[in-house]
Amino acid sequence: MNKQNDNQNPTTQPQNPIDFESGRSRRSQSTSFIKNLPNHREGQNYNPQIRAQYANEPDYVHAKRDINIPKFDIDPEIKRRHDESVEKYPDLNLSEAEYVLIETKRHPIGLFLPIIACIFICIVVLSGMFIYHSWYNQQSLQGSIPNPSFVYLISILSCGLVAAFTYIASWVYLRNRFFMTNESVIQEIQHSIFSKHEQTVSLGSIEDVSFTKIGIFQTMFNYGSIRLSTEGEETTYRFHYVENPKDQTAVISNAVEAFKNGRNVGD
Repeated sequence: MNKQNDNQNPTTQPQNPIDFESGRSRRSQSTSFIKNLPNHREGQNYNPQIRAQYANEPDYVHAKRDINIPKFDIDPEIKRRHDESVEKYPDLNLSEAEYVLIETKRHPIGLFLPIIACIFICIVVLSGMFIYHSWYNQQSLQGSIPNPSFVYLISILSCGLVAAFTYIASWVYLRNRFFMTNESVIQEIQHSIFSKHEQTVSLGSIEDVSFTKIGIFQTMFNYGSIRLSTEGEETTYRFHYVENPKDQTAVISNAVEAFKNGRNVGD
């Protein structure tokens, strides 16, 4: 009668403990116990109640992993290149056997507009300063208008302020960088002096690499944008003002193909 009840109630644990020295016996009994659970379908086991039941059964081991994971030996050449990358790029988070292959900066043409604007503003301010000095000397009521010394001070401070903003804009622009390592692609995005974030995507997750060049200036000066699309959530990464984007895209595509096929990306 007891045996019949045990067969009818598949959630009842076996009375006799399992011999933990016999891995095959343990796995076979555990598998049989799982398959006899209610509402179980082959290949689908996501019921939270069933998972909680498995976790509360100390006599069953559903997964086994060695606690002491052995460390792998790193090739001396890879170790050397890793150390060089860490020394050269201390801000990057590189793994133990990861090293930088490519560093891509933005094209200098992106600095053209702020630098030209800075020069133009400074020329206008300084020209106005000299014009004011000539006009001041021709006035009969000189005491009723600001002294040229005060105007000189304001003009110089204005030029210095414009130059400081131009320098900050150039620094922020050049801090946007794009790296490719033997394992991943890293993009540093600098929005302002106090705003920065970093994007990292594994080479194995990259599904498509492409570039775009739009307009006369991008064609003449050979710069454009690189686009990376990843698998799964279809996340897209873009890096703008890339110099020679066609060659950069070819290098990244070859690296992704080598990584997915198990070849050495560094070669």
